[in-house]
Order: sequence, then C-alpha cells, then structure tokens
Amino acid sequence: MTRRRRALMINGLLVVVLLGAGVAGYLVFFGSSGSAQPTAARTAAAATRDVSEVVTASGTVQSSFSAAASFGASGTVTEINVKVGDTVTKGQQLAKLDPTQAQLQVDIAQGNLNAALEKGTGTNALLTAYRQAQLALQQAKETLAATVLTAPGDGTITSITGEVGQKVGSSGNSTSSGSSTSSGTTSGFVVVTDLKNLVVQANVSEADVSKLKADQSATITVNAMSGTPVQAKVTQVDLVPTTSNNVVQYGVTLTLTDAPEGLRPGQSASVEITVAGATGVLAVPAGAVQTVNGTSSVQVLENGVETRKTVEIGVRGDQYVEIKSGLSAGDEVVLPQVTTSTGTNNRTGQQPGGQFPGTGGGQRNSGGGFPGTGR
Repeated sequence: MTRRRRALMINGLLVVVLLGAGVAGYLVFFGSSGSAQPTAARTAAAATRDVSEVVTASGTVQSSFSAAASFGASGTVTEINVKVGDTVTKGQQLAKLDPTQAQLQVDIAQGNLNAALEKGTGTNALLTAYRQAQLALQQAKETLAATVLTAPGDGTITSITGEVGQKVGSSGNSTSSGSSTSSGTTSGFVVVTDLKNLVVQANVSEADVSKLKADQSATITVNAMSGTPVQAKVTQVDLVPTTSNNVVQYGVTLTLTDAPEGLRPGQSASVEITVAGATGVLAVPAGAVQTVNGTSSVQVLENGVETRKTVEIGVRGDQYVEIKSGLSAGDEVVLPQVTTSTGTNNRTGQQPGGQFPGTGGGQRNSGGGFPGTGR
C-alpha cells in the first residue's frame, strides 16, 4: 500500500471519529428532536404577606344622573334660556313656548266654571257640570304650565335639539334619569347631565357575581388616564343578567370616591374589585397550591426530598394563597416545573434561527449553540 493511500485512509477515519463525537455531543447537550428538558426544582419559601382576591371587569364611565326634558305642550318655541355647557339647578327655566293659545284655554275654562257656579249644584246634573268645568280648568292650567320647560335636576346642559321659532308637539315633560349614559342614548329637547358625580358601570361574569356585594372596595383605571388609578366602591349589583352570544353577565355600578379632573362620561375603564383580603398572613405562590375535590396540598422540599403536604387555605389571590394550617414560615414549597424545548433538528444540523451547533451566543436556550462557544 502506498504512503499516499495510507494517509487518505487515516484522514478518513479521523473524519468519521470527529463526526461521531460531534453527533454524540450534540445529543448530550440538545437531546432528541422536540424533547423538553426539565430544569432543577424551583422553590419558594412560605412567608408572611398581604393577600387579596380581586374580580376584574371592563366598564364605562357614566353620569349618576342624566335626564332628557321635553315640552308637555304643543306650540312655537319663543325662548331658549340656556346653552350647552351651562350649569343648572332643578326647576330652573330652560326654554319657553308661545303661551297665547294655552292662556286662552285657561280663560275659557275659567269662564265656564264661573257660569256653572252661578247655576248652582242643587241637582246631580248641575253638580256634574260644575265638576267637569273644574276639571277642564285644571287641565288648561297644566297645559299653560307645560309651555315652560324646566330642569329636571341639577347638572350641566349637554344637549339642546331645538331652536327659537321651531314648532314642537306635545310629548310630555319626560325625564329619564338614573345611571344612564350621556353619550347619545338619552334624547330630548334639552338633556341635563350631572358631570360631577360620576360612576362606572361594569359587567362581571356569572361565575364571579356571587362574590360581589355593596361597599366592596375597587380600583378603577381609566384607559385615557392610565397613570391615575381611581378608588371606588360597589354600590349596586344587578339582580337580572344580560346575555349576549351565550355569555351571561351581571351589571355592577361603582361610585368613584374622588374623580380626577378631566374625567368624562363615555370613557372606558378597567375595574378591579377586592372581594376578599387578609393582612399579615402566611402565604405561598398560587402556582404551588393544588386543589382536588376540595382538598388543597403543596409539594414541600425537605432535606432535598419532596413531600406532599395537605394544607388549609384562606384567601386565594391570583399571585398568592393564604395558608391557614399545614405549613410554617420558611418552609420551601415546590413551584410548577419549567421545561425548555430544544427545538427541532433537521438534516443539515441547524438550530431554529439558522445556526449550527457550537456557533451560537453561548446560551443553550436562546442562541442554539454550545455553552462557552459564543461571545
């Protein structure tokens, strides 16, 4: 065998050995395709802290009072005494119709009553005629009074739909008030809205409504004013739900304790209602507690050995759970195992992201290379 052929054979064997070592090393570090590599057990110590359970919901800022006022008589508008943005008090004159026809009806009814009174009420017929004249006069006076539109409550003028010279029909001096929005759902000749005493109307799921009751504290975050949390209290929980797309929800009204300047009806908000709380209690991370058939337990690490212990829990928050019994302060509870995926090997030996083993940034789970081979 010539020296050249022996050299080629030796080089070929070296290539095979190196390839085998590379594959073995790759499998050691990265495992098989798509496999999940568990990390070491993560633990947290049971410690004293405050725990709270909250119910979250989305809502809308609304006025506590919004009322639409319309004339209770027919006629031509002769006066509008306010403009949008004016502050008014209950009973204040807002607008007026031409009272000529209404006043004429009062005069005629008064004359008829006087005539009936002169005839006396000695018979049933005369008594009936007198009472009918009285009723007619009363109705005429009410119509005359309805030519003047007054504010149904204290607030700010947010809408005026009429103008001087407009003819209007009788629709009753209607007012729709309460926790109604001021964003167009209330209509009338004039709309009065309380812009000082604002509330938030939210909807909660049927699973959470049983946890709610009056006077519970809440935190409101208005989306347009995200840096200014507002404190509130639950004032009303609806007894009848609304259903949309097979989703059942209950309305909740929350009163703001100190509304920030610039808050306006119609703005959207996020709501967190504190339904339970405990101060200075032993607690562990919520992920460590498992509850099956009403029995709660945690995995405890003692001298390197994991042991499951039954515990009695109290307030169960999203982050922490109160432990009433079964643990002591300092006990190390095991948190849920975190696994990492090594990605998918392909025929070219590349890692996700297009790198080959050994050429990444030095961290197995972020760059795909072997430790220590990157920068």
